[in-house]
Amino acid sequence: MVDKIDFQKALGRRIKDLRETKNVSQAELAALCNFEKSNMNRIESGKTCPSSYTLYKISTALEVKLSEVTSVIS
Repeated sequence: MVDKIDFQKALGRRIKDLRETKNVSQAELAALCNFEKSNMNRIESGKTCPSSYTLYKISTALEVKLSEVTSVIS
């Protein structure tokens, strides 16, 4: 079983990887999601665990399925 901190870090890395694959800057993704860039930074660095709605907004902005964002633990 994965603990919360490890999960948050893996989720943040996954979001960052997807964002970089789409050639979107952190500031651009934050703007698309109507977040402050600092909030996006906290998510990507694993310092916070985003809500399901926040994950939905991120997946929509990146034009990927929600399952692609949340598939962090194999």
